[in-house]
Amino acid sequence: MKKKRQSEEHIHKTSTKRPPVKKTKEQIKREKEEAKFREEEQKRIEKEEKKKKAKHNREYAVVAYSFFTLFICIVGYISYFIFYESEKVIDNPYNKRIDNYATTVVRGNITDANGNILAYTNVAEDGTESRIYPYADVFAQVVGYTTTGKSGIESAENRKLLTSSSDIKEKLEKTRSSEKQKGDTVVTTLDAKLQQLAYNALGDNKGAVVIIEPSTGKVKAMVSKPSFDPNTLSANWDNISNSSDSVLLNRATQGLYPPGSIFKTLTTLEYLRENSGNYLNYSYDCGGSITHNNYTLACYDNTAHGHVDLKQSFAKSCNSSYANIGLGLNIDSFANLCESMLFNKNIDFDLDVKKSSFVLNSSSNTTDIMMTSIGQGETEVTPFHMALLAATVANNGVLMKPHLVERIENYKSEVVSSQGNEVYETLMSTEEAQIIQEFMEEVVNSGTGFRFNGSSFTVAGKTGTAEYSSDKNVSHSWFIGYTPTDGAQLAIAVVVEGGGANAASAIPVCKEIFNGYYG
Repeated sequence: MKKKRQSEEHIHKTSTKRPPVKKTKEQIKREKEEAKFREEEQKRIEKEEKKKKAKHNREYAVVAYSFFTLFICIVGYISYFIFYESEKVIDNPYNKRIDNYATTVVRGNITDANGNILAYTNVAEDGTESRIYPYADVFAQVVGYTTTGKSGIESAENRKLLTSSSDIKEKLEKTRSSEKQKGDTVVTTLDAKLQQLAYNALGDNKGAVVIIEPSTGKVKAMVSKPSFDPNTLSANWDNISNSSDSVLLNRATQGLYPPGSIFKTLTTLEYLRENSGNYLNYSYDCGGSITHNNYTLACYDNTAHGHVDLKQSFAKSCNSSYANIGLGLNIDSFANLCESMLFNKNIDFDLDVKKSSFVLNSSSNTTDIMMTSIGQGETEVTPFHMALLAATVANNGVLMKPHLVERIENYKSEVVSSQGNEVYETLMSTEEAQIIQEFMEEVVNSGTGFRFNGSSFTVAGKTGTAEYSSDKNVSHSWFIGYTPTDGAQLAIAVVVEGGGANAASAIPVCKEIFNGYYG
């Protein structure tokens, strides 16, 4: 029975199995095409997935690199801030945290280059401290004050004056005994003898004197008048701060004046650059005035200088000739020169310096060009900037970095840090500087600087008369230059407000200073 059922099942399976269907060529072709399509579709999908993956990877990479770059920038800025900017922020006079140092440190001294004390702190028996200025109003603006705010060196070097660099053992002992430490001393580049001479020479005039050592950039004197006594500033604050004479203003660095004819130094330099091969051929016939486009510009007192070359135009300060020169200059080039000579720029210095301004451009009208070429118009300068110009000429075209601080010492006179002499910028070539030197010497020998004749010292420079109101009879008196004409030199800028024409007041101030210094 079992064998019979197996046989029947085998017969049943055999009888139900269908014979294979033979595919047509079209079916085979269609199946191949479908298989190829599925294969291509699979590849396309895989390719799309790879693209999406790559895109995502790029996005991740962009984000990662962006964060990495941001991180590097932050680290770089923090490093830059720590090494280059942090001290400025810490020393900022608005940083009240520095004043807290005064609870543990007695404010240090300020001295001139020869050790003369310009400011010190007197400590009474009861511990009361008072700031003393032995020279009273002679150094008022440059040294500054510490009552009702801070100014001058007192402000710029505030942190150093309230920092003690004595040895660790001494600091620990004084900390344990609650005794105040002695602050560091700021040794300046100033020369008390020159400063006093400049202060006396200005007399009752309003104005400023700046004296710089061209070979080093050291500021030897900086006087501004009218002045004030910082010892009594607090008691007289209302009268001084409300004075119409701007007594607190440091005119040397913050006073802006029309330069008058001292600006012809730069007009000359631009002419030299545009006519380097033939500047000796320049000539002009001065009849006392020049008229162009219905505008007439006159020489001082309508003086007719006659036939003049470039050097004589400079020495005699011929306005007509310089207006004529200005009309022939490339004004864009002239503007670039003045920019390179620190106009419209911040000057890096221990104290804040106002920007001198030069506004001529290629669209300026001829009247403005004529006026600007002789130092009038809208041009404004600080005495400090003009002293740098004189120093640059004296130093053969190289401006040394101007500075007021020589070094920092602790109260035991041990040097903590010092300021080296460094080049600020080369403003003109040696050849250009030597030509200007020659012209400045001619100013004294045969030109408007004749008042220096008979001096015990040699001097070269440029005089200036700067009108500042509609009244043509009032003007500022300028002189910039250097002495002696060889050897160790001092560059000077003097401005006397309302001092009159042809440096009538500025030259006597300069003469008195150097006669006293070299005498």
